[in-house]
Amino acid sequence: MLPYPHRHLLALEGLEPPYIADLLDLAESYALLNRSGKTQRDLLKGRTLINLFFEDSTRTRTSFELAGKRLGADIVNMTVSTSSVNKGETLLDTAATLNAMHCDLLVVRHAQSGAPALLSRKVDAAVINAGDGTHEHPTQALLDALTIRRRKGRLENLVVAICGDVAHSRVARSNIHLLLAMNCRVRLVGPPTLMPAEATRLGVEVFHDMKAGLQDADVVMMLRLQKERMAGGLIPSAREYFRFYGLDAAKLAVARPDAIVMHPGPMNRGVEIDSAIADDPARSVIGEQVEMGVAVRMAVLDILSRNARRNARL
Repeated sequence: MLPYPHRHLLALEGLEPPYIADLLDLAESYALLNRSGKTQRDLLKGRTLINLFFEDSTRTRTSFELAGKRLGADIVNMTVSTSSVNKGETLLDTAATLNAMHCDLLVVRHAQSGAPALLSRKVDAAVINAGDGTHEHPTQALLDALTIRRRKGRLENLVVAICGDVAHSRVARSNIHLLLAMNCRVRLVGPPTLMPAEATRLGVEVFHDMKAGLQDADVVMMLRLQKERMAGGLIPSAREYFRFYGLDAAKLAVARPDAIVMHPGPMNRGVEIDSAIADDPARSVIGEQVEMGVAVRMAVLDILSRNARRNARL
């Protein structure tokens, strides 16, 4: 395994394929370990992981907590709604407080793009971006990649359609960076109002018709409509959105017969995806994505803690 070149995991943009492959290989070993019922309780023994989530989360925070516990770390979940942040404390003051506590790993989710990067410059801990604004969500893209690789046997040269609210999706951005780095053909599919302005500069193909965008796709990745980030008026109605951009059997029929269906969750059934597709054991890998999330986050905690130990010896 190559030494990971960064102290933190803040983004996937610019991360070279060998490091992505190493992360996925390590995560695969943790996936197998988790399925065996075994753990490595001593790997992070004596180290402290703080989950600092300024936005609601179920899957990401819980999987980081599980990942840390399975590696033996001491876990602290900070509830922002009852912390000093809710009393007006600034992000930099929060950083100073956390730094004084001498934590080793800091997992951060924040509504503002760049907040984890700012914290990484102010704390001694290794910082992991668990989603910042509309910027990136690197561990989600890594778990998606691991899920794809397990089902398809490879990542390279696949056709991946990312569909829906791309404009507001940090998941989409991280996946675009990772998939392009691994030589996939990436299509963005959705209404013009939900496409990022920079879409044509990202090296992807853009479609506004679902059937055209899904034609012969190997992977169909649906995205949540992020109404909390919308100014309003971007879609006519949920019913109309599902009619044109919701994934159902008729639209999926044009993809490859062995195409897999993904969704980062939480799902809006009947809006982004039909329940029959979401629950289809032959096509849907949504449950496996959740499982792989724990394995990927174990791998990330492992690699960053190794870096910290290596740097401490220098």
